[in-house]
Amino acid sequence: MKYARSLLLLLACVMCHAHAQLKIAVVGKTKNDSFYEQSFHGCQAFAKLHDDLSCIYDGADDYQDVRTQVLIVKELIEQDIDGLMISTTDSAYLVEGALKAAKQKGIPVVTFDSDLLAQHRVYRLAYVGTNNFDFGKAMGEVAKKYKKEAVQSVCIQSGHQTTPNLNERIRGVRYALSDGKSDRLTAESGWQEHIRCPLFTMGRRDDALSQLLNMIRQPSPPIFVAVAGFAQFNPQYIEQLKPFKAQIAEHEITIVSADTENIQLQALSKGLSTENIGQKPYMMGRLSAQLLYDYIVKGQRPAQQSYFLDYHYCTSNNAASCTVNH
Repeated sequence: MKYARSLLLLLACVMCHAHAQLKIAVVGKTKNDSFYEQSFHGCQAFAKLHDDLSCIYDGADDYQDVRTQVLIVKELIEQDIDGLMISTTDSAYLVEGALKAAKQKGIPVVTFDSDLLAQHRVYRLAYVGTNNFDFGKAMGEVAKKYKKEAVQSVCIQSGHQTTPNLNERIRGVRYALSDGKSDRLTAESGWQEHIRCPLFTMGRRDDALSQLLNMIRQPSPPIFVAVAGFAQFNPQYIEQLKPFKAQIAEHEITIVSADTENIQLQALSKGLSTENIGQKPYMMGRLSAQLLYDYIVKGQRPAQQSYFLDYHYCTSNNAASCTVNH
């Protein structure tokens, strides 16, 4: 009888282990952002293929708050997650505040969308997302099509001043517009940055929309290049931009924006944006989850340090077909 009881306990333990749930946390720069929600959906899609895997989603609620991101990651580490996917807001602060602790606990990390700085990459397995410097160059090349002045004014809008991927995009925009330099544009190449720019929104959508409106209301508005969705994620964007539709159509106002979320495509289809360049957040989430799962379950390290995904171009003419959002 004692042997039978022990056998039953052993079998119960084996069954429990077989159904143990591995948890991968998905943390974006902000939580209420359809871009990062798509990455979470990508993680969930991969998890559906594996009975032992689930994904959880978290992040700073309303804007790019470096402290809140670190506090959330620390809480997740204490909850014994098995893997972490994260989009970096501040590389040094994130590493010191949370990722060193994750490494000590043996929790693997894959960055997506925004990588750690080069000196911090020992704290992650791999990066999955856009080559952000090239993405910035692509935005600069789009802006070139709308140059109207011998020395064209341009305004770059970004998020947080320390965010690695956005800073790489700014470098890329400047590189494209200066024919090979990544410093602030000072008219030498026929492009000059507006005196008040770059603008930093901290991811606050009301501030982002106000900044955009202030720029396009000027007598000779600069070409506006937003290196992430910012203003276009504001639910008031369409209503606030309607008075400028004719000027946008005549290219008196030019708005070039990163990302092609549904809310942005609606504005684009109505002629309230000039061009958008989109990424693949869903695939970022799915591939990141796969890399983490293979490492956790099989001990298989990613074959590459970086997995770069391509991007796509959307205009008012192809807004209905240029991408699929999940």
